[in-house]
Amino acid sequence: MEIQKRKYTLSDKLKAIGPGAMVTASFIGPGTVTTATRAGAEFGYALLWTVIFSIIATIILQEMSARIGIITKGGLGEAILEEFKDRPLIQKFSAYFVGGSIAFGCAAYISGDLTGTSLGIATLINVPIRIIVPIIGIIVLFLILKGTIKLLENILTVLVAIMAVVFITTMFVSRPNWGEVFQGAIPTIPTKSIILIISMIGTTIVPYNFFIHTGTAAENWDSPDQLILSKWDTIVSISIGGLITAAIVVTSGTLMRGNVIQSAADLSKQLEPLLGSWAKIFMSIGLFSAGLSSAIASPLGASYTLAGLLGWKYDNSDKRFKYTNLIVAIIGIVVGSIGFNPMQILLIAQALNGLILPIAAIYVVIIASSVKQLGQYRNSKLLIILGVLVCLITIFLGGYSVISALKGLI
Repeated sequence: MEIQKRKYTLSDKLKAIGPGAMVTASFIGPGTVTTATRAGAEFGYALLWTVIFSIIATIILQEMSARIGIITKGGLGEAILEEFKDRPLIQKFSAYFVGGSIAFGCAAYISGDLTGTSLGIATLINVPIRIIVPIIGIIVLFLILKGTIKLLENILTVLVAIMAVVFITTMFVSRPNWGEVFQGAIPTIPTKSIILIISMIGTTIVPYNFFIHTGTAAENWDSPDQLILSKWDTIVSISIGGLITAAIVVTSGTLMRGNVIQSAADLSKQLEPLLGSWAKIFMSIGLFSAGLSSAIASPLGASYTLAGLLGWKYDNSDKRFKYTNLIVAIIGIVVGSIGFNPMQILLIAQALNGLILPIAAIYVVIIASSVKQLGQYRNSKLLIILGVLVCLITIFLGGYSVISALKGLI
């Protein structure tokens, strides 16, 4: 893959941060925060290696996704349809099964995102979550329907920065044993840790992020010489997401090891001896930022996925795109407001995610390796090998996730 060697300044690279930050904002949600907190509380630093692996895998797939968008000047859905235009059955499968499953998953997860956002506020002002959820939901809906993609990118970038400050600061304040922390980078599988390992990886590599990243990269950059900016954005943004997740694992591994926890909000109690009254404020801000960033990304994930696969425009001028955002957001507001336990829906979404993740990952690798669509900018042999390895791992993770979800439903 040959990339033109135009020189960019650090200022140019910092200004390029945007599409990658949307991906990070999407996967650092309440689910990731809670899972990382549990990983540290139950296994100390032993599962830190899963953060490293999942971030590397995410960077590999998201870099391919962004490159597809820049070179084809379109979304992942359009590229999939183009790649299989001579195979109508695969085209229809992609458009309806993949698109429908991802859209359903986004609708299922947004209620958890809104609840997590509201939990951050409720912890501070002592107002019931069911009252805060619709308020936050309406704010999210307004931002998605009235804001431009660039505005949303800027908002999500700020939220990622806030989360980085909050969670990385708490990690240093907790004073971990750094020797033990670095040992956690060596892969081990402690007894009864497989579910958390899968959860740690599965909450980072998110299938609808492939569609979001391809579409937003195509909108931000329009020439191959800007691939270097896209790669910078991807590596830096997603690595920051990895640091945030690792910081949560380290903090909970230092302060909560051996404790049984219900949610990430429990972490604030452990920080009180160190931060006093600021502990609750810090964790509330972190949870609010995590929930809001994912709540914004969930409707966009559904609309970007369906837009590419069904031939819609990538903005609210297309009523179908607009109504998809609207429907997904309303589902989250209703489920979160009535206090309905979304566990059954989340289990179904987990099963669908287990099926869709490897399929979506395979699509990305195939198209990013396509001479027909990317020409000289296609995957190198090394990237093909790495992409195939990641796909094989997602197949295993997906299969285990489906089995676990089905057991929960029975």
